[in-house]
Amino acid sequence: MNPTGRAILCGGFIAGTIDIGAAALINHLDPAMILHAIASGVLGKAAFQGGAPAAWLGLGLQWAMSLLIAAIFAAAATRMAWLRGRWPLAGLAYGVAIYVVMNYLVVPLSAAPLKAPAAPVPVVLNLLAMLLFGLIVAFFARRVRGIASY
Repeated sequence: MNPTGRAILCGGFIAGTIDIGAAALINHLDPAMILHAIASGVLGKAAFQGGAPAAWLGLGLQWAMSLLIAAIFAAAATRMAWLRGRWPLAGLAYGVAIYVVMNYLVVPLSAAPLKAPAAPVPVVLNLLAMLLFGLIVAFFARRVRGIASY
């Protein structure tokens, strides 16, 4: 597998899986409840009554979004060498972007009955989780090949 594909798969699956655990810890919930919350983006409140199928849907959605997020960064890193050269800084900045897009665009446009946290502690904890997400994605993308110049 080429370095870009490896970066997308490893970064997406690892960051996405760790994000589920982080959300469970931050919210003091079982990871299955986090997966139901993710599925609620498609199913609405019914996801919380959907049992294992809804949880599996939530996992699939989490991994699909995580792979897409990793693919966007990896694609950008093939074109912008500074994203690879300064991957920790780029990953942190990407984490902030992920936080903003997910909490203020994706979730509000979904069927999820959840709102972005407003209290300082949950905001900071969720932002820290997204900083970690961005760092993981950038770490795996640091070795992608740049586009050859002609």
